[in-house]
Amino acid sequence: MIRVLASDGMNKAAAADLRAKGYEVVEQFYEPEDLKRELANYDVLVVRSATKVREPIIDAAVEAGRLKLVIRGGVGVDNIDVKYAESKGLKVTNTPKASSDSVAELALGHMLAMARYISIANVTMREGKWEKKKYEGVELAGKTLGLIGMGRISQSIARKATALGMKVMYTDIFEIKGLPEEYVCATQEEVLKNADFVSLHIPAAKDGKPVITAEHLAMMKPTAFIVNTARGGLIDEDALVDALEQDKLAGAALDVFAKEPLQNERVMNCPKISLTPHIGGSTKEAQGRIGQEIVEIIENFFNK
Repeated sequence: MIRVLASDGMNKAAAADLRAKGYEVVEQFYEPEDLKRELANYDVLVVRSATKVREPIIDAAVEAGRLKLVIRGGVGVDNIDVKYAESKGLKVTNTPKASSDSVAELALGHMLAMARYISIANVTMREGKWEKKKYEGVELAGKTLGLIGMGRISQSIARKATALGMKVMYTDIFEIKGLPEEYVCATQEEVLKNADFVSLHIPAAKDGKPVITAEHLAMMKPTAFIVNTARGGLIDEDALVDALEQDKLAGAALDVFAKEPLQNERVMNCPKISLTPHIGGSTKEAQGRIGQEIVEIIENFFNK
């Protein structure tokens, strides 16, 4: 029997579907040293973001000789040493389509929350404060949305933002074909300087350093907002708080962080930052689609 380890859990319907098809599915998180040992008993490893599949784990799995397939339930594969795994004969794949709309909606939700002070007003009202005059916001309509990276998620945001009356400009290292003519392609510097709302949708840098530094934040308008629902560490968190405290930026929204759970107290306590705990893909619909895609990947791999 083919055994599947879902180390970060799995959609119930998907797990049931796999079991009905004759697979054994175990949902259990293991710390790295334990995972190295346990992978000798599995053919497939399914992870989300909590489990890190690094070289020592890959070496142990390859030495044991059973593991054949690693699946990242989600878009990014930063938590997997993909090239190394593939060089050792393991197949690595992800589910890039499943959560695009969910992440896009969260990013757009954060933009609305920042523009209209929804996050902070919710907190201060529960403290008994009625700060109506303080929370004069801005409209998204007529504003420019700048997208850093123009993959599936960014394209989903762009469609939704356009429906709200926003203008779209973007930058990407690749030429993206088939986009609406009204989307303006520009350099990253041009996007940062001209956008009213900037949303990041790029992988982490290979060296792990921030992609958006104090220098980049200084390029932005003091009335601008920045959103990161992509990867933790893309923005220099302390530089971001500095810019917000000095009124060099109007606001920020973060769903991902350099260290998770969030440990940076400056970020936690900054009232100009809208925070969510890495829930970009956490919708019932997205989890269902991710589960279905995982089932399809496993079925196609073992029943070619």
